[in-house]
Amino acid sequence: MRCALLLLLMTSLALAEHSRTKAYEEKMRGLREEVNGKVRYQNVQFHWSADAVFYRKEGGQGWIRVALATGERREIAEKTDGLQESRAAEDFAPRKRREQEGPPKGRTSPDGKWRLHVGKQEVVLRSAGGGKGKVLAQAESGWRFSENRILWSPDSQFFTVWRSEERKPRQVTYIESSPDDQLQPRIFRRDYAKPGDELSVERPVVFPVEGEPIMVDDSLCPDAFDFRRHSWRQEGARFVFEYIERGFGKHRLIEIDARKRSQRIVVREDSETFVFVFGKSYRRDLNDGREILWLSERDGWNHLYLMDGKSGTVKKQLTSGEWLVRNVEAVDEERGEALLRIIGYHPEQDPYFHHWARLDLKSGALTLLTDSNGTHRLQFSPDRRHYVARWSRVDHPPVYELRRTADGSLVCVLERADARELDKTKWQKPEVFVAKDRNGKHDIWGVIWRPRDFDPGKKYAVVEQIYAGPQGSYVPKDWQLWSGTRSSMAESGFIVVQIDGLGTSNRCREFHHFCYKNLRDAGLPDRIAWMRAAARRIPQMDLDRVGIFGGSAGGQSALGALLFHGDFYDAAVADCGCHDNRMDKVWWNEQWMDWPLGPHYAENSNVTHAARLKGHLLLTVGEVDTNVDPSSTMQVANALIKADKDFELLVVPGAGHGVGERPYLKRRRVEFFQRTLGGPVPR
Repeated sequence: MRCALLLLLMTSLALAEHSRTKAYEEKMRGLREEVNGKVRYQNVQFHWSADAVFYRKEGGQGWIRVALATGERREIAEKTDGLQESRAAEDFAPRKRREQEGPPKGRTSPDGKWRLHVGKQEVVLRSAGGGKGKVLAQAESGWRFSENRILWSPDSQFFTVWRSEERKPRQVTYIESSPDDQLQPRIFRRDYAKPGDELSVERPVVFPVEGEPIMVDDSLCPDAFDFRRHSWRQEGARFVFEYIERGFGKHRLIEIDARKRSQRIVVREDSETFVFVFGKSYRRDLNDGREILWLSERDGWNHLYLMDGKSGTVKKQLTSGEWLVRNVEAVDEERGEALLRIIGYHPEQDPYFHHWARLDLKSGALTLLTDSNGTHRLQFSPDRRHYVARWSRVDHPPVYELRRTADGSLVCVLERADARELDKTKWQKPEVFVAKDRNGKHDIWGVIWRPRDFDPGKKYAVVEQIYAGPQGSYVPKDWQLWSGTRSSMAESGFIVVQIDGLGTSNRCREFHHFCYKNLRDAGLPDRIAWMRAAARRIPQMDLDRVGIFGGSAGGQSALGALLFHGDFYDAAVADCGCHDNRMDKVWWNEQWMDWPLGPHYAENSNVTHAARLKGHLLLTVGEVDTNVDPSSTMQVANALIKADKDFELLVVPGAGHGVGERPYLKRRRVEFFQRTLGGPVPR
């Protein structure tokens, strides 16, 4: 049996003086600098007056003034005094006034009459003027109150505190072998809950100033993972909060009427798979909760609903169609409108492009603010009547448009980035490619990068950068002269690709929820189908030599490519991988893999399937990774050794998560692929 275990003994890779690493970094720096400054008007900042928008001429010699009403432009020597900066999208609506945000948190009641003392074991209420306090509650055995979380009702008749079970959290032990300030290793521990662990969940308790406390009804919120976004209605007696079920199958808005001592579910979001609460949920209470804006995938696409705050029923589905709301950026309650970031709206465009729209909250009428064929960013004028829309693609430099907020109409194109000098260099424009998934149903989108010395008469090994975490989508969509690791890998002699396959987010529910209890899949069959389709059009892609690399969840997927698709992938570099989802942080893994734990966790584990390894593998990990337990990498290494599989391992002392992106390991990754896949060869 041969197993290369390479232990890198150095304190800080960032300060490493390694001639080959320095040479590699200098080469890449030179390639970046070769194209710097070759695109005019690539990044433009705007300033506003009441009737015009201003920006600096390229090179800093003078300014351009553009009239907001007509788009008429003229050059001026100096910027006009008193100009204002652009407003970000989240400032589209006026900020809430302080009195609208509810009473401040604290121990003294809003009317100043009561003072609370909350200890771990008891809640005591006393008059603000002093005197003997009244014990309102004592913690049951094994429970404690949170000493710093108190929320009074606006009328000072009720308040909430939080209580939780006293449970000792799991701790992960680390050994830092080479600390900076001492010779001997340092041992430290961190609280680190993993899937299946018992959790201590803080839940609210409602206290009347006079009367018995009200505990949350467990039948309304069983197996809680979290309670969040607590608030009192302005009318005083109703306390609302969101409940998230462990395993993320339920997300609900719950109300406790403290005066009536009743509890109910106001809005329920239930799923047989999961509700992506931390990525695809939104709630905004209107008119003191009489109406509620609620984001949901209940019709198969992420859309915004207006809910009745009393009955919990849908008053109106505000957005609909085979596209989705990516985010509610701002809500203007006085005008009755919202600013939305949307994707997939234009069927002829890349469905991941960011577009923007104004939504009328009463009628559901949508006013599109962007329509150009690219992904957009917005900058608003201070009065929000105009905005600049910057759009670009990976294959199209930025364009800046001046538009009217009222109807999204175009006033004029302010600037188009000028890439003529760039076109004179050997820089290779990234190429967007789309193909069908494994079943021929969904479009799969990706990007291809070539080296700047690309020779059409040669064939190149293909290297894929992968991250398939279901919390997002990852293929870049906007203009970049240098695409980081993708560019440096391409310039090292490869054709590089990145792809969003089934199971990633920001598409329809069916596309996204394919990941449920199925993280080992990582969309790899879709990626393979995409590369095969691309190679039919680009014969320089040599699919007899394919590598893949990624970190964290991408490390899990990179190794999975060799375990489950070793007939296609030939080499992989897996950095700081969560190779077994039982070893990683609780929320991320239970979000996709559900709770309680079952045999599907083992079925998705790279450790379980280590004996299936084909091809060349390099594992890298930091010894004190506090994001993904480094034991996850060591356990898969152990399983590979037991299975008599050859591989390479780099353990980096003192390093944390993402160590694979340090200069030394980036250079080692490139050399690993050059060694295992080879360079360009004649066609």
